[in-house]
Formats: sequence, structure tokens, C-alpha cells
Amino acid sequence: MLQGRVMALISGCDLSWKNINLNYKFKCASLVFDLTNHILKSGMKKNSAILSTLKIIAVALTAFVSQSSPAQIPPGFKSIFNGKDLRGWHISRTTHQGTTPDFKVENGSMVVAQKPYGQGGVLLTNKKYKNFEVYLEIKVDSFTNGGIFIRSSESGIAYQVELDETSGSTGNLLGERLQISKGAICGGRAVIWKENDWNSYRIRMVGEIPHITLWINGVEMWDVKQPTNDFIAGATQGMIGLQSHWTALYSPATGEWNGLTLWAPGATHSYRNIAIRVLADDLKN
Repeated sequence: MLQGRVMALISGCDLSWKNINLNYKFKCASLVFDLTNHILKSGMKKNSAILSTLKIIAVALTAFVSQSSPAQIPPGFKSIFNGKDLRGWHISRTTHQGTTPDFKVENGSMVVAQKPYGQGGVLLTNKKYKNFEVYLEIKVDSFTNGGIFIRSSESGIAYQVELDETSGSTGNLLGERLQISKGAICGGRAVIWKENDWNSYRIRMVGEIPHITLWINGVEMWDVKQPTNDFIAGATQGMIGLQSHWTALYSPATGEWNGLTLWAPGATHSYRNIAIRVLADDLKN
């Protein structure tokens, strides 16, 4: 059974990076786990055929994990970040997260830190969107907490896709100052996630009653249809937001960091290739 799956994967496949698509890499990752379990359960110490296969698949997985060159914005998407400045974006002056997040552009990427430390905030698009797909590539440091806001209000009331590696909730769907009817857990992320590297997100949101879908690195993580519109005023459009979570309990005067996990001193989130595809206003969910 396993050898048949192996042959189906490697037959006629050029293992150079440019010829390995994401679906293939995802299957490789799954197969490595299954093969490893098979070896452990059977008690085999040496099996040249299986071990050779593992080495072949490891080539693909190594390329997948270590590859960090900029991905391409998908066809049909329009860039909303020019890689030079924050034109087209603004900092929310009414969010409870803080009003002085340190957003800046470095080497073509949008980078956010906390300055002064403890003060977070939200960077919002100037434009509002109803039905859309947003694409962006993200690199997050450990001991940070943030999120991607969709259909956000000026004060940061929104559906949110979480960015929190410390708690392991990155990719989960939840609400920011909004009690949402149906959340989602990003259960399959570990297989395709590139730790301490760039990962691509694509989020689709359509319908007056929101239907939201998330892909990470091209693989669908979840697809959620809300039973109702959770916004108090029934809002059907809003801004895209990038959040840096506040960490107000740390004081530089103490000379030490007290182990808080919301945002470590000096930590950052980085974003690049941010783009949107606007969908028809009358699109049904």
C-alpha cells in the first residue's frame, strides 16, 4: 500500500524545485509521516527501499521548508502595498489596541513592532471592501500576537484570522471585539507551515452573511459559513487591517521582560506582496 503511494508520487516527477507543486509537497509530507510510523510499528531497522524513498521525499520537503524567495501575487489580484511606503493605509486612532504601532517599510516589506513598547495598534486600508479575496505573505516572530482583520470598522471591530505562534492559534478564525457565531481552528497548518519564514495567506470573504475561507501556502485550511451577520449594525463591508496586539504590562524601567507572550521586546511581524481581488457586490455565499 505505502510503496504504491510512493511510486504514484515519484513516477515521472522531476524533483527540481520549480517542478514540485504545492499539492505534491503536501502529499510528500503526509507520506513521510505514514512511512515513519510504518517503520516504527513494524520494528524494521533496515529497509533499503523505504529508506531510499524517504531520502527522495526529504529532498522535496527540504526545499519546501527552506525556500524563502518571494512568491508571486496570484493572477487577477491587484497590489494594495507598493513596497515603498504606507500610501493607501492609515493607523486607526480609535482602537483599544493603541494608536502608535510602529509600522514601517524595510527592504520592500511592511514591518511592525511596538514603539513605545506595550502600545499596539491596527493599520487599516483606506478603502472598504465587501466581497473579496486578499492575498499576503507573512513572517511572524515568536512571542508575538496579531491578526488580519477583515471587514474591519475604524475602531477594529472585525472578523479576524489570528497570528499567534506562541499559543499555536495562528490561522484560527475568531472575532475582534465581536462575538462571532462560528469560529474555526487551523488544524492542518503544521504540515505545510514554514517556521521562521514567509508563509502565504489567501482569505476569501463573500456574502451579506459572511462566508469565509482560508488558504495557507495554497492549501485550504477551513471554510466557514456564518449562520448570521455578527456585526451589530449588520455591516457588509469594511477595511483590511493588520493588528499588533497591545502589551501594556511591561515597563522598560524594570530592566527586564516579565515573560509576557503577547509581544516580546524587539519582535516584529513582516508583510509583503499584499494584494486584493474585488468580487462582484451581488455575489452569493
